[in-house]
Amino acid sequence: MDKIAILIPCYNEEKTIEKVVADFKKVLPEASIYVYNNNSSDRTVELAERAGAIVRNEYMQGKGNVIRRMFRDIDAECYIMTDGDDTYPAENAKEMADLVLNKNVDMVVGDRLSSTYFSENKRPFHNFGNSLVRKSINFLFHNDIKDIMTGYRAFSYEFIKTFPVLSKGFEIETEMSIHAIDKNMYVENVIIDYRDRPEGSESKLNTYSDGIKVLKTIARLYRTYNPRGFFGSIAALLAVISILFFIPVATEYIKTGLVAKIPTLIMCGFVMIAAIQAFFSGMQLQTGIQKNRQDFEMNLQRVSDEKKGLMK
Repeated sequence: MDKIAILIPCYNEEKTIEKVVADFKKVLPEASIYVYNNNSSDRTVELAERAGAIVRNEYMQGKGNVIRRMFRDIDAECYIMTDGDDTYPAENAKEMADLVLNKNVDMVVGDRLSSTYFSENKRPFHNFGNSLVRKSINFLFHNDIKDIMTGYRAFSYEFIKTFPVLSKGFEIETEMSIHAIDKNMYVENVIIDYRDRPEGSESKLNTYSDGIKVLKTIARLYRTYNPRGFFGSIAALLAVISILFFIPVATEYIKTGLVAKIPTLIMCGFVMIAAIQAFFSGMQLQTGIQKNRQDFEMNLQRVSDEKKGLMK
């Protein structure tokens, strides 16, 4: 079992990977550095090995698939995940590792948005998207994580071995943040100085398609983790629609004693029934969520015992 494992998912990062590995070796010489190659067609593997990293391959394309493989393969007391594009400073890694090892933090978030991100990043829609995702998740899940989509994080063994990786691509960071919030895990933020990619290094993130995937992920996870809120919102919307259409029908009936708009009345009744069904569906699913959280706590205890066994 490693004391500290540095995890670097890579796809065509020959411009920067050698420097990234060297920087982390300098800051944390005791750490094992793993570069997971995701079907690179350039010299990423050769340069990572030359810099002293342990190189492994994941052939299913997508960052989420790479992270799933990393989390399965590696046992460590502390994990530090970073990108191979040299946008995250290695200098913060020691502070992040200390929080996990000495303060029992489950996830440390490398917070770009509180420092240099908006000045360094030259893609305005990325800036807008990061702000939108942060505000959405903190509003929906009642938390205050400073940077939802950062790729620079540190994790405890317990987090890694209880985190179900479902996303295949860049929406994985959003999934991590929501999992930590929902499972009441200890999260800390460390402000980092983000720097834009060096010249010649190209981002693999598509602003629009990946942004839509992230928003879909937020909606899916909100439905999964808070069905009472999700279906309750649908129920409230349907109830309001039903009432708004019913008011003219009721007003006319009071005045004339007649119901001229029978189809509207029938529609209002069906919409209100749908609202009631949505409300009780949310309440029923919320009961299952409570049971899942109880099961998670028992599984967390099992993983903690497993970690103690590996450390002996």
